[in-house]
Amino acid sequence: MRDKACDAMANFVADYSMDAVATGPDGRLDAPAFHRNHRPILAVVDRVITRRPGDVLEIGSGTGQHIATFAAALTDMTWWPTDLAPAHLTSIAAWRDRSGSANLMRPVALDAAAADWDLGGPGRPPNRDLAALLCINIVHIAPWAVAEGVLRAAGRLLPPDGRLILYGPYRRDGVHTAPSNAAFDAALRAQDPAWGVRDTADMAELAAANRLRIAEIVEMPSNNHCLIVAPIGTGG
Repeated sequence: MRDKACDAMANFVADYSMDAVATGPDGRLDAPAFHRNHRPILAVVDRVITRRPGDVLEIGSGTGQHIATFAAALTDMTWWPTDLAPAHLTSIAAWRDRSGSANLMRPVALDAAAADWDLGGPGRPPNRDLAALLCINIVHIAPWAVAEGVLRAAGRLLPPDGRLILYGPYRRDGVHTAPSNAAFDAALRAQDPAWGVRDTADMAELAAANRLRIAEIVEMPSNNHCLIVAPIGTGG
């Protein structure tokens, strides 16, 4: 039986897909945010994770445009897209087919809030030693249970040199970084009280509970940030 967190996540991904526009009969969706942010995010991903060949699991791949672009650019890595919304899974598969990247795997249905991600089976991402987990514009438009699930999984799946990259808007120790972020936060919470711009202090506390730490906070365009999360006891 699906629990409340799972139902909330399904509602989130369905609502988020409304931001995207259908591009053709194959189900591909085009998200405006992708065109604004994929280059600066790719620059961070390239710097942080290309230390060795390995597997990268993206949580909430949405339209599939980010992961298709990253897989084409960083060919030493094996990229695993995941999502919960059927429309997103269709779009990811269509972008994958269009890209032709051999290192981009088929999309996998995954509820990030679930205690068990059911990894390691045929056609599913590995259940250990991932090079990275990638999460773009998710934790602020999802219940807190999703952030808990992402950090819990990172604590299990990342080896010492693995990293979790969280991109989006964040408060810094209780303070919004821009008036536009404060307005965005208010709008999110008005739509759903379980949503909202998360605080880096809360994210750091959640990381610590899973034997992780925020190793770096990278300022990004449009008042966004990348939180680089690493296992405790590792450098960098």
